[in-house]
Amino acid sequence: VSDKELREEWSRRFNLPDGTIINKASDAADHLRQFYADAKDIEVFVIIYLTTKNSVLGTEVLFTGTVNTAAIYPREVVKRILLEHPGTAGVVISHNHPSGALEPSSSDKTITNKLKVALESIDISLLDHLILGQDFYSFAENKLL
Repeated sequence: VSDKELREEWSRRFNLPDGTIINKASDAADHLRQFYADAKDIEVFVIIYLTTKNSVLGTEVLFTGTVNTAAIYPREVVKRILLEHPGTAGVVISHNHPSGALEPSSSDKTITNKLKVALESIDISLLDHLILGQDFYSFAENKLL
């Protein structure tokens, strides 16, 4: 199974109905957990597309990786929003750490900042970046956004 087929299958199987409201990091974490149930051995990058009132427009797996990394491309995130989710006002991004460690790496912090800048350039708010394991780590709650 290719990475593209895996991403499409996860998105098809786990996308919740449009209109779910995300009010806080724990809402987003609960919404996202199902995307990571089958990703015990690889990093997976998932994005939630939101309206101005934090209603979910869609959720999808954008990138998959290896046991300790997933390559994230800000231009692909922007392209996906503009082509497939033009009504997006804000996003929550997330990835898992198969190791279970929740602390963000320097690479996690760097890509978050790059995504924030790229998204701001098209008037999209990066509302949070969550790292999921047994629990979750919120960049917003830890004042890293």
